[in-house]
Amino acid sequence: MAITVTDILTKNINRPARYLGNELGAIRKPWEEAGVHWVLTYPEIYEVGASNLGHIILYNILNAQPRQLCDRAYLPAPDLAAKLKETQTPLFAVENRRSLKDFDVLGFSLSYELGATNILEMLDLAGIPLTWQERALSEIREIPLIFAGGQTATSNPEPYADFLDFIALGDGEELLPEIGLVLEEGKLAGLSRAELLLDLAQVPGVYVPQFYDMAEDGSVHPNRPDVPERILRRVATPIPAYSIGLVPYVETVHDRLKIEVRRGCTRGCRFCQPGMLTRPARDVEPERVVEAIESGMRATGYHEFSLLSLSCSDYLALPAVGMEIKNRLKDENISLSLPSQRVDRFDENIANILGGTRQSGLTFAPEAGTQRMRDIVNKGLTNEELLRGVKTAFEQGWDKVKLYFMIGLPGETDIDVLGIAETVNWLQQECRAKGRRLPSFNITISNFTPKPHTPFQWHSVSTSEFQRKQELLRQAFRRVKGVKVNYTDVRISAMEDFVGRGDRRLGAVVRRAWEFGAGMDSWWESLDRAFAAWEQAIAESDLTWKYRLVENGEWNVFLGKSLEQLPIASSPAQPATGNPLDAPLPWDHIDTGIDKNWLKDDLQRALEAATVPDCSFEGCSHCGICGVDFGHNVVIQALPIPEFAGHFKPDTTKAQRLRVWFGKLGDMTLVGHLDLANLFDRAVRRASLPIAYSGGFHPGPRIMIANALTLGASSHGEIVDFELTKQVDLEQFQEQLSSQLPPDIPLYRVEEVDLKAPAATQVLERAEYLIKVAVIGEVSTEQWQDWVEAIQASEDIWWEQTTKSGKKKQVNLRDRLFELEVKQPQSSLEEEESSVVLQYLGSCRNDGTILRPEHLIYMLEQVAQREFQLLHTHRQQLILAEG
Repeated sequence: MAITVTDILTKNINRPARYLGNELGAIRKPWEEAGVHWVLTYPEIYEVGASNLGHIILYNILNAQPRQLCDRAYLPAPDLAAKLKETQTPLFAVENRRSLKDFDVLGFSLSYELGATNILEMLDLAGIPLTWQERALSEIREIPLIFAGGQTATSNPEPYADFLDFIALGDGEELLPEIGLVLEEGKLAGLSRAELLLDLAQVPGVYVPQFYDMAEDGSVHPNRPDVPERILRRVATPIPAYSIGLVPYVETVHDRLKIEVRRGCTRGCRFCQPGMLTRPARDVEPERVVEAIESGMRATGYHEFSLLSLSCSDYLALPAVGMEIKNRLKDENISLSLPSQRVDRFDENIANILGGTRQSGLTFAPEAGTQRMRDIVNKGLTNEELLRGVKTAFEQGWDKVKLYFMIGLPGETDIDVLGIAETVNWLQQECRAKGRRLPSFNITISNFTPKPHTPFQWHSVSTSEFQRKQELLRQAFRRVKGVKVNYTDVRISAMEDFVGRGDRRLGAVVRRAWEFGAGMDSWWESLDRAFAAWEQAIAESDLTWKYRLVENGEWNVFLGKSLEQLPIASSPAQPATGNPLDAPLPWDHIDTGIDKNWLKDDLQRALEAATVPDCSFEGCSHCGICGVDFGHNVVIQALPIPEFAGHFKPDTTKAQRLRVWFGKLGDMTLVGHLDLANLFDRAVRRASLPIAYSGGFHPGPRIMIANALTLGASSHGEIVDFELTKQVDLEQFQEQLSSQLPPDIPLYRVEEVDLKAPAATQVLERAEYLIKVAVIGEVSTEQWQDWVEAIQASEDIWWEQTTKSGKKKQVNLRDRLFELEVKQPQSSLEEEESSVVLQYLGSCRNDGTILRPEHLIYMLEQVAQREFQLLHTHRQQLILAEG
């Protein structure tokens, strides 16, 4: 029997705050005033999805449209998923808490080949038929249109075509509002589902799979004359202002403000699908970047921001923009992080904007261990440039650097593989410095997986070769100290290749893999289960032969002397004949703007280890992208770098201490203690209050919550101390801070405390609680009173406590109880259950001498010899020792 979402989201769910939909920046629009109701989701758990920049941007853009409402949904963690299934409660959108079936359109971001199983899981939890064929025949009257976008959906949507009503190809900033207008007009006109989809198929960038059929060779063609033969990928220029918003109350994987500075990459790395699918390059004006970061940091309260691009250091204004922001926010303890960047462009200017009290990690991607291999993949990186960049990092204070390499690249030999270990060892020796420890590296070795729309899309490597090359590297790295090496699981790489370059026949395999338990396949703890599920699904299909080709390596372009000599096998019945480069591909109907003949020519250049220059900064490479449909490269030249104003110096001045009494009510009871501390930190930043900082290498704000409150418990009596660098009027402080806190964190009063007096955490003595307790069976008020009196009459009630060191000791709980009374008479919850509200005063000291509500339940059970249940905890007040 279905229950309400509110009843499901309790303290018994792991991190329930991620499903509340009440974050700072959440947009709530009246349901009845919207013409189209959207749900956008990144089909991963909340911590991943809520920090995805594209998810945030499209959510903000859709909600900025008149008569369009956009809510969000996320893949529930296993505990919530089990609860939804157990109670037959459909998956919900987090803000409106409505079933996903109530919306008009449900969109998924698909950025990972194996992520489709998560989409199926969410559709199933929502009670939505999994395929467009089933939805068309369903007796359910209103079913949302299901679509996907993202890199994987754009590159090759065919393995997922059966599950989606339409696919949004390329950038969504302009495309999704256009889709919204079509849907709104279609709803007003009373169009059928099929008619709506036909209208959508006329929008450039919208692919409706049901209007296309697959030929025997896997290629895709229209099955009606009124849809385009090839579907155009959409491009848009980044708008940084839409990146600001959604500040979660729980820590996410990218817990910072993220601003895109450049979209697209023209480096031409031959393995890189994002580089091919995002051309042309479009730089954002530096003024807009600076404005977005400055306003965004103040609006969100984050202490870290990240500048994003496929190749951040190709944004030539990066040093100037980073320094300008660093200087402007110098006194606010902020730091900048960058994703993997070009090591050849890393210099002191970039090191200066990255440095500071929160020095972020540093990641470079040489990709290959030898110069020959870097030329084959068109990395455009020399050994000298690699050494200069890494050496600069160590000279500027980094003790550890992350490096990414790939194995299985076309033309790779064992010498190239071993060259990875030799390169790392060489870098380590060259970067030695007197008086400093040996430089250390975190190395990730990934398995090259050929991607559609790249020059290497016709290449493959056998699973056994990956395993052999990984073992070569394991042996080689045993002789290199100070290096941690991580290897990508070869089984999942094979699955990615199998699905990523498949045709529509893969849809049945994807569905069967999900039915066998595949899901969250990119998480290491899920790998064994996921691989077993995929293997079983493949074994049941008629595509086992194709997977064996992937396992064994279909062919290697570097085995022949020329491309014309290469064999191809497209099915068990078809002999290996012809040139594979001329064979139709399942994604040929997707017009990315890159000329397929150019990809062939670039593969030939790879055979010759010939490089192609970056067309953003040198001559045109004639890839075919530039023109009316996709535009041209927009490159902003380097700007003068402002003079460095110095790193943040924490102000440890203590001019005033304010003690604040606050409450924790409603949804905020489901926010944990550490997340509450972050909430206060960000609220103080947004309120521009002069908070003092601790000293040391990692200075933190002087905000001290007196005592942690149990998750799910409410309170009217919490205490937090703030130390400020200058005097602030108490009423003004309360008003400014309160304006930046959720309504369910009310501030009751503010008092000034002598700076020499101990903090509240040090003088906390007692706490008063109201707890609601239930017991099976009918119980009179007199019986409850008898049990209370029995506890009061006891001299000792012993409890076994485990110390932090793991030792067990006996403590007398009775010594920690000072007052106990029945506050409210019993009330019947169900026919066989009675409850009562008890009020107690107990010890509450931060040295561990504390009487928790659970302890009182234990005491009741000892005197009554019955089992009790704690239904709710409310902390009335914390009591401090008198001065």
